Amino acid sequence: MRLIVGIVVVVLSVFGGYAAMGGHLEVLWQPFEAVIILGAALGAFVIGNSGAVLKQSLGIFATLFRGPRYNKAAYVELLGLQFSIFKLVQAKGLLALEQHIENPHQSPLFQRFPTFISNHHAVEFMCDYLRMVTLGTNNVHEMDALMDEELETHHQERERLVSAIQAIADATPALGIVAAVLGVIKTMGSITEPPEVLGHLIGGALVGTFLGVFVAYGFFGPMAQSLRNIYDSEAKYFLSMKVGLLAHISGYPPVMAIEFARKALMSEVRPTFAEIDEATASLPAAS
Repeated sequence: MRLIVGIVVVVLSVFGGYAAMGGHLEVLWQPFEAVIILGAALGAFVIGNSGAVLKQSLGIFATLFRGPRYNKAAYVELLGLQFSIFKLVQAKGLLALEQHIENPHQSPLFQRFPTFISNHHAVEFMCDYLRMVTLGTNNVHEMDALMDEELETHHQERERLVSAIQAIADATPALGIVAAVLGVIKTMGSITEPPEVLGHLIGGALVGTFLGVFVAYGFFGPMAQSLRNIYDSEAKYFLSMKVGLLAHISGYPPVMAIEFARKALMSEVRPTFAEIDEATASLPAAS
């Protein structure tokens, strides 16, 4: 809904304002100018990005319409999972984790948390570091550095797409000038035509500049910023896991470890201490 509202406001403000001041909307209908600008932008996008980024770009609009995939309920679930894991270790020791982390999709512990278990990357992140703990890794600083390296790599993989969209936003005004110059060249070939014909041709040429700037600052730039905000918000899910695991490795009891994890979340989705206390109180004992 947010995306649709933004698009409607941009389109109505620009074209509605133009019509309201007496402009003729039909003059703006220059499909071949759009083909030059958007086609060149698409070609440049393909030239400038790897196959992985091009594949990732296929889901741009789904991501923009969906927004951040994690809401408060998802974070309550994540904190409940961490609490269950840490309580299990506290009660039965590290070896009790092996049956769960080696085959998480068959684990009754993980299956209680459907949002988490459906996220392949989150499951892999959690199980990999729990496996390292069971194998004897207990140096908090080394684990912190290793987690940071993995999360930074994940961030860079996502940032490639954001940078690619921003590069298109930066390029389309110049491509609009290209379309305008080609329109002027076409106009110069009709220099003997009467003024009303030349005016129409020159106006059509200038539409290229307008379209380039319009799509750059009205759509591509905001799309890049929206993607960046979504990815930054979703990164907190993994940061919460990291903070909780490090607190657990440092020897904090489960209730304190998940409080560390809770504090890493953004305020608009961060559950309260009371909400987490209520949610964890109703969790069955892990086995």
